[in-house]
Amino acid sequence: MNDDNLLGTIFSEELKELMVISYIVLGNNAVTNRFIERRFRMPVQAWSALYAINRFPGLRAKEIRLLFPRPQNTISRAVALLENRGLILQETSESDGREKRLHVTDAGRVLLAEMTAASKRRQEELLSPLTAEERTAFFALARKVAAGPKLLASAVMR
Repeated sequence: MNDDNLLGTIFSEELKELMVISYIVLGNNAVTNRFIERRFRMPVQAWSALYAINRFPGLRAKEIRLLFPRPQNTISRAVALLENRGLILQETSESDGREKRLHVTDAGRVLLAEMTAASKRRQEELLSPLTAEERTAFFALARKVAAGPKLLASAVMR
């Protein structure tokens, strides 16, 4: 059986929506993770943490999980890697001496600019089969699912 037959079959069965979502996510992750690890010598979760910290200066490590649902120990390792490479700084909060706030360094911003440029090109490449109208609809629908109450919680899969 060829690849088209396999995918056509799996995408037409009772779990077709989950299968196509999984295929897109896993396929993109394979390409993106390989590139980030090879080019920047870091796991993709470190890139996403750097992106989040740059977008929200003063973010706490535990808040990164709200943006990128990963285990806390994975985020902690990513933050440690970024700090060890001089890409972020941890500053003690003025309101709570136990709390650390994260900030991107100049070196982190330079690296992030390169990573973001590559990611934008990947985004265009990935979504190239869609027209502008389809991209708008796809984004709206995907955002609706992402904002739904059952993405990270399930009554069925406990």
